[in-house]
Amino acid sequence: MNRDANPAPTETLHGLVERVVYHTEDTGYCILKVIPQGRREAVSLIGKSPRVVAGEQFEAQGRWEATREYGQQFKADTLKLTRPDSSEGIEKYLGSGLIEGIGPAYAKRLVKKFGKGIFEIIENESSKLEGVEGIGKKRRQEIRESWMKQKSVHNIMLFLHQNGISSSRALRIHKTYGEEALSVLTTNPYRLAQDIHGIGFKTADSIAHQMGVAKDAPERLRAGLLHVLETAASSGHCCLPEGRVMEQTAQLLGAADSLLQPEVETLITASQLERHALNGQSFLYLPYLRAAEQSIARSIATLVSFPPAYPRMDVEAAMAKAAQDTGKVLAESQQRAVKEALKNRCLIITGGPGVGKTTILRTILTVLRDQKVKMVLAAPTGRAAKRLNESTGLEAKTLHRLLEYQGLGNWGRHNGHPLTGDLFVVDECSMLDAPLMAQFLSALPAGAHLLLVGDADQLPSVGPGMVLNDLISSGKVPCVQLTEIFRQAATSRIITSAHEINRGCVPDLKPQRESDFFFLETQSPEETRDLIVQLAHQRLPAKYKFDPIQDIQVLTPMNRHWLGTRSLNESLQSALNPAHEMKYELERFQTTYRVGDKVIQTHNNYDKEVFNGDIGHIVTIETDPLKLSVRFEGDRLVDYEPGELDELQLAYALTIHKSQGSEFPCVIIPVSTQHYVLLERSLIYTAVTRAKKLVVLVGDPRALSMAVGRQESRKRWTGLKELL
Repeated sequence: MNRDANPAPTETLHGLVERVVYHTEDTGYCILKVIPQGRREAVSLIGKSPRVVAGEQFEAQGRWEATREYGQQFKADTLKLTRPDSSEGIEKYLGSGLIEGIGPAYAKRLVKKFGKGIFEIIENESSKLEGVEGIGKKRRQEIRESWMKQKSVHNIMLFLHQNGISSSRALRIHKTYGEEALSVLTTNPYRLAQDIHGIGFKTADSIAHQMGVAKDAPERLRAGLLHVLETAASSGHCCLPEGRVMEQTAQLLGAADSLLQPEVETLITASQLERHALNGQSFLYLPYLRAAEQSIARSIATLVSFPPAYPRMDVEAAMAKAAQDTGKVLAESQQRAVKEALKNRCLIITGGPGVGKTTILRTILTVLRDQKVKMVLAAPTGRAAKRLNESTGLEAKTLHRLLEYQGLGNWGRHNGHPLTGDLFVVDECSMLDAPLMAQFLSALPAGAHLLLVGDADQLPSVGPGMVLNDLISSGKVPCVQLTEIFRQAATSRIITSAHEINRGCVPDLKPQRESDFFFLETQSPEETRDLIVQLAHQRLPAKYKFDPIQDIQVLTPMNRHWLGTRSLNESLQSALNPAHEMKYELERFQTTYRVGDKVIQTHNNYDKEVFNGDIGHIVTIETDPLKLSVRFEGDRLVDYEPGELDELQLAYALTIHKSQGSEFPCVIIPVSTQHYVLLERSLIYTAVTRAKKLVVLVGDPRALSMAVGRQESRKRWTGLKELL
């Protein structure tokens, strides 16, 4: 299915649902055969509805699309369904299996006896149904109960559509609240923003406005205050100064501060907000984030108060034996790190690339393996856990898997059911946000030994908090900071350039004949994009024998504009995996998915056991039923229905944040003033350190200079350091 440069105009179709070809209740996605008014033959219609039945009348707004596999289809942006009003439609509707107790045979009898009045009979005079052959009291009751249940669904969808809510959003609302949807919407439509993924404050506010909620309504003011703090949390903050919250909320809502202050107090009284003083200034928290910081502080205080983990161990002898076993002679700084790890119940080991973190970790694990210590290794993401497994030879799990996350905020491991083990090692700790760290620490068994490993100068976590940096800067947790670059690493310009960037210095950009770090200057974003495609498609595979899809990864600061993931993925897909008449493809959510594409999972899906950041490749697209299969690492095949494809994005280009915890043979990084808002030192540093063999920066040297000179991501509002 190829995109049309000039999409067809929007049309409205009315008619009859002839047949339901495909429908899934989970997503509402449906493929229907419909007969539009004025036509004799059925056409295909694609849309979303929580329930769809043959025989219903439909109204759809959307556009016609020509597809190679299925011919002409109508793709509906909105789909409204109503009960049929013809005898033929009613018979088809009742015989569809929608109403329990009625099949095609009973549907025919009922319509023959009661005609178009059958719906009224079922609802208000159901006793008359017993006059139909084969229907007794039990079946009659079953029919009426099923009818009333379906009527509730119908009324909810009708109400949502009448208030301008699209089919896809209406589906999410109904799936979340069920029969309570009308009550929730009429009582407080702002709950949608809190409860439903994909419906933010602005959408809920628009719905509330359509429903007549006043601009100064208390529920709107409270929702605005919570939205400002939720937005701050999504930007990494655990709290905000109260004055800033008031200012941002007033700007968002167009409301006076005097109206907001009473609602702050109402939210605090209702335990939906908390106020705390930090360094003499008043801050507002969402309660779960304050609880997370307090939990971390308590757990760390307990850990560091324990006596040495291995008081009877002859550390020098153990290290000598480990050196003999591994064949690695440690430098003085590395020996000190190993000794500190064996001495302290809780230790942080931090440092950039090439400073020996992996060598130190292997030595610690070798020493403790000889002591029969049970070791548990984990990392925040699947790819980081895989790297930890590869570097140590030991099993490593994601923290979510280790803690037996069950969805909806439920965990199998917690303080009432702790983990089992002696030494717990967590790698890539810069990625740990406050809620996850709190959950992990609460699940540690009494007397556990904890080793946190990471690079404090990389991008902080996507989620709220700056846990690793707060632990280090508090001075309350023993920490070894490694700075010495070892001989083998010192020959890599990737590593030396990364350290220069981290110090705030622009690395030497002059081309060198034999190097693993290059900068290619361009004059415009368009030229940058075209050169990136050329590098990935032709030049780098030809020179370095890289597989263009498996080995080369483009990392960019943002999703939008010429050099964002969306534009780059379209261009790279066209070059690396072009359309072909023998290659199946599927278009959903403004993305074309094609067999052979590299894709990334964007949400944790515990039913499928795939997680945010997992990268795979599309291996099949089947048409009957319509589904797409992705092979992830470990040769795992995962199927996706069309309505689930909003969980998958093309992955030829990723945001730098999405790349955290991963390594790639070759990394290409666009640097442009187009990314000015996001240009920042730790962003570039993180991108460069994702590469194992080659880094190519493409763009404007002024943009690189800007990025190296800024440290904006360090400015996060948290209270953990003070609590420690």
